[in-house]
Amino acid sequence: MIVDDVPQNLQLLEGILRNKGWQVFALPSGEMALKAAVRERPDVILLDVLMPGMDGYEVCTRLKADPQLKDIPVLFLSALNEPWNKARAFQAGGVDYITKPFQIEEVEARVQAHLRLRRLQEELAGQNARLESMVRQRTEQLAEAHARLASLDQAKSDFLAIISHELRTPLNILFGIPELLFLELPVTPKIEGYHQMLKESQQRILTLVDDAVLLAKVQTGAEPFEVKTSALAPVLETAIVRATEAGQAAKVFLAAAPPTAAQVVGEAELLTKALQSLLETVLKFSARGGTVRLGLTAVPGALLVSIEARGYAIPPEELPRFFDLLAISKTLTPGGDLGLAPALARCLIGAFGGQVEVENLTPPGIRVTVRLCSSSGPQDQPVERRNAGRDPQPTAG
Repeated sequence: MIVDDVPQNLQLLEGILRNKGWQVFALPSGEMALKAAVRERPDVILLDVLMPGMDGYEVCTRLKADPQLKDIPVLFLSALNEPWNKARAFQAGGVDYITKPFQIEEVEARVQAHLRLRRLQEELAGQNARLESMVRQRTEQLAEAHARLASLDQAKSDFLAIISHELRTPLNILFGIPELLFLELPVTPKIEGYHQMLKESQQRILTLVDDAVLLAKVQTGAEPFEVKTSALAPVLETAIVRATEAGQAAKVFLAAAPPTAAQVVGEAELLTKALQSLLETVLKFSARGGTVRLGLTAVPGALLVSIEARGYAIPPEELPRFFDLLAISKTLTPGGDLGLAPALARCLIGAFGGQVEVENLTPPGIRVTVRLCSSSGPQDQPVERRNAGRDPQPTAG
């Protein structure tokens, strides 16, 4: 679009630009240019400065105020060659300034350059629009997938809760009737052995049901966690006491935990459950008559709790998935399968920002290292001490 109140200028410029193959609209006033610009949406506007009525500065200002027209590049044409005239043109929104008398080659080159820039801007805007559309569609897809996963997680949690509740009624009968039958049998070593095997199986079933329900609650967020700190010493002591029965059945001693005044991030009961699960897992890798040892090491911002036993190692191919849910289907030690204990422990520890790792030892054995986030404060510093070297005093049993 060319806007100039001098007919000779319009004819000259129109002829030059049409010869280049461009479609040209030549208009003699600013008012007509504003109306035509809305209708025709030109790619470039050549605009004279000095025109009667509305001058070029005002025309450009109005163009830039219109959201539909503001991106059209405006090239000013003027015989005014003072710096302040050019500055005012750029302040009004112009992108170029050609002084009269102009050279034909210069006009062609500048129009060509701004047309090319205009095309590139349009292509970029189109690409941005397509990217935004793709991002919006992907975001909607992810939101839908997240909603489906949340629904499935909730369904899984509800299912496990129902199964846990419904299982307990028939289990009471299945557990109770054998107990009554054993009361009728003579007390012999063989019968007592069978009775003990029954009790161990019953306990494993109940533990598996409880662990499955708790794991589902943690994974689906159904179990809320408060950001709180707990004293580590009673957590360790309670976990050892609860794991003692499993240790007695396996003829494995559980060493007392080193003393500590540390405070760690986590809810005490859930941390106790996690450490109990790890103790019961590690003792399965201990040789009969062996000892499960615990150690504590303070590191910046955290406390490392190590649990180790000697006797059996984990096959190297099983190490990477040791804590994965039901990833290890075969029995690794005479102590029996691992069940949900490793996965549950990692899930609970991870809920409070901690980590769990496992490694093989030489001579054969394993070490599980639990990294617990420590709370701030001088009273929270643990006693750096590990049970190494000579065997510690075992707990009762």
